Order: sequence, then C-alpha cells, then structure tokens
Amino acid sequence: MGLPCGGEIAVWIAADPHPGFAQLAREDRRGALITDLGTGERWLITADGPAPHGLDGEVVGLAEELMWAERSELHTLGEREYFIDVTHPAPRLLAVGAVDFARQWCRVARAIGWRPFVIDPRGFFARPDRFPEAEQVVAAWPQEGFSRVGIDRATAIAVLTHDPKLDDAALLAALDSDAGYIGAMGSRRAQIKRRERLLDQGVSEEALTRISAPIGLDLGALSAEETALSIMGEIIAVRHGRAGGRLRDASGRIHEVG
Repeated sequence: MGLPCGGEIAVWIAADPHPGFAQLAREDRRGALITDLGTGERWLITADGPAPHGLDGEVVGLAEELMWAERSELHTLGEREYFIDVTHPAPRLLAVGAVDFARQWCRVARAIGWRPFVIDPRGFFARPDRFPEAEQVVAAWPQEGFSRVGIDRATAIAVLTHDPKLDDAALLAALDSDAGYIGAMGSRRAQIKRRERLLDQGVSEEALTRISAPIGLDLGALSAEETALSIMGEIIAVRHGRAGGRLRDASGRIHEVG
C-alpha cells in the first residue's frame, strides 16, 4: 500500500506495514512505527497530519514525542508493551549571514551529519561557491529564506551577522517559528543593545529566553573552527536537554537509554 497524500497522517493496522516505514525513510520523512508486543498489531504514523483513530492517545503522544526526539524506545503503558521505532531526516541548521565564519560552521555541521543552509539577502556574499558544504545558499531576507527552506521543531537557527537590521529581522522571524534552537553571535554589549531593540519591537521577556546569546559553549574557542565546534556543541546539548558541562562532573547516565 502506498503512502496517502494531502497531509493526512498515515495509519496502518495491518500484518506488516514495514514497507511504508521503509518508504518514509527513503523519502527522508519523519514517522514512527508502533508495535504492540503482546498482540503483534502495528501502526505507522507520520508527523504531518492529525492523530490516528483507533489508537490510544497516550501511545500516539509518546510516538510523536519520540519521532521529534529522534529516538527508538521500548515502553510499557499499563499492561501493554510497545516498541516505537522512528525514522527522521537529518537535522537542519540555518545560518543567517553569509560571513566567512559560516564556511567553517557548515563544514563542522556536515562532519556530524547535519544539513546546513546559509541565508543572506546580499547576493554578492550568498553564493554557493563560497559555501561548498552548504545544502543550499538562499539569497533572501530571513523571513523569505526561512519560508523557502522550511522550519520545524528539529531545526536550529544561528544568526551569525553583526548587522542590527539583519540580526533583528532574523530573530523576529525565528521567534515566530517552531525552531528548536535559536542562537545569535555578538559581544555581551551587542546582546544588551539587541535585547533592547527587540523589546521595543514588542518581543516579550519570555520569548527572549528562547535566544541563546552569546551563542555557543564556553570552550575558550579562538579559531573559526573552534568557534563552530562551540556552537554545534551547544545546539546538540540543547537538543538532548543537557547543560553541556564536563562528563566527569555530571551524575546519571552518560548516554540516555530508552
């Protein structure tokens, strides 16, 4: 059976929906295969539609949470045991600002399997030849660029310019999106001025807490490559709900196990 169209969530209560799950993976889409280990029933859902009928809401909620957390896990709910297997596209990184540093940032992102994009309205700088590791270079203002590329909860946005007009436009558009991470470069003095400008434009104090600024982890980074590593480290830590400190000073599991 092929996948349905029109944005409706795909649900199979069938003997073997694995071909559909494999198809999701081939199409670089996000979804979850739920298996009731007691009865053998299986349901396949995607992230781009309403909740399915005939399946416990708690199980659906857990599957949706895991497909965005990008983890496959075994769970017991009541007297029933479920294995939830997820598939997802590579996470995306949106760099606002076709600055020289963005080149190293794209290189580090590619090295760890992420898909970097560069967005900048200045066509002279926003050229694919300057960013060979980028998935796409978009010569547009942030709001239009975000619309072209698309933003979801698994998307990270980093504002890398030092131009207030471009910075503010990017952050306003980012705060109006579902992006899971928003960061901005700049000195502490620049961050204070930016904060005042955003407040003047009607951004709430609560919304401002979504912005990681200054961006990155405190690694003492000096080179562009080290700075890129610092930023990626913070993005990964936020993505997994970690503080980003040293493991020797942490308690609990080193790696989360479902």
